[in-house]
Amino acid sequence: MEQNRIALVGIMVEDVDSVEELNRLLHQYGPYIIGRMGLPHRERGLNIISVVMDAPHDVISALSGKLGMLSGVQVKTVCSRQ
Repeated sequence: MEQNRIALVGIMVEDVDSVEELNRLLHQYGPYIIGRMGLPHRERGLNIISVVMDAPHDVISALSGKLGMLSGVQVKTVCSRQ
């Protein structure tokens, strides 16, 4: 069985039309999410979300990949080594 890792997923949302699907995905992966913080940057029309996960690497990669395919969404992920 694969060991869980801690991951920080940084998400920047420029297209508000993608927010509904983004939230659906985060809800779907909810059992793996430890915490989530969102900050709107109204002056730039940008929403910044940080998500902390405790999950197997393939689950982290799957969520990151799905989020990255959304229109106007950028994602970067950092994982612990163990």
